[in-house]
Amino acid sequence: MKNYWHFLRHQLQGWPQQNYYLFFFSLGCQLMTLVNAPLTWLTLITFIGTNLGVLCVLAINATKSVNGWLGLLSALCFAIAGFHAKNYLSIFEQLAYVITLDIPVLLSSNWNLNLAAKIRRFTWRSWCVALVATAAVYVLSGTLIARWTDDPRPWIDAISFSISLSAGVICFLRYNNQYFWWLASGIAQLVLWFISFRQGSATLAMAINSSIYVLNDLLAFTISPWYNEQERQRVSAQEVAYAQAMGVKI
Repeated sequence: MKNYWHFLRHQLQGWPQQNYYLFFFSLGCQLMTLVNAPLTWLTLITFIGTNLGVLCVLAINATKSVNGWLGLLSALCFAIAGFHAKNYLSIFEQLAYVITLDIPVLLSSNWNLNLAAKIRRFTWRSWCVALVATAAVYVLSGTLIARWTDDPRPWIDAISFSISLSAGVICFLRYNNQYFWWLASGIAQLVLWFISFRQGSATLAMAINSSIYVLNDLLAFTISPWYNEQERQRVSAQEVAYAQAMGVKI
């Protein structure tokens, strides 16, 4: 257990500096939102969830597997916010993240170390499968949620859900092309939560959180190990050295 706590602490270190800057920028924005609105149990849960969520996506950006716990905790907070706003597919979206991104990390025997060395790229066939699957999930989820629930924004909710679900699966399979989906997902979530805020169903914090996700996705195309070869080699060497020091096989 002592080694595991040491591992979690290690996973929060060695990120690109821009990731830390973006987190503290996000934290400042969320603090201003929190103090400028009535303090309720929902705004507090949303504040906690958004900050954990930003840490989670930044950890994935940095190919650090601490995202397991961060994602699990933030998913719980976001599911509560989604239920309150009647954005029901956002709840299933969080469940999909837990299944594809969080649980595999938490159950990994080697803590999923050195993710940077396992990055892959799409073939043309992979592109076709991913695009068709995203479209199919959109049509199916939008139809079902519009028919069986009182979701006031079913098709916007479905766009966010279908893209996010696909992104989670692509990330689980270690393809760097996930960030095209994450970027589209961030924009879709920004639209969903901004409309929810304007209609009085959610706090502004969720829309701000989605805009931070978009910034994180743009960073991924430049300084993240998912796309930056030099950063990938640096992180991989760091993880290998850590695994050897801790006696963990990767």
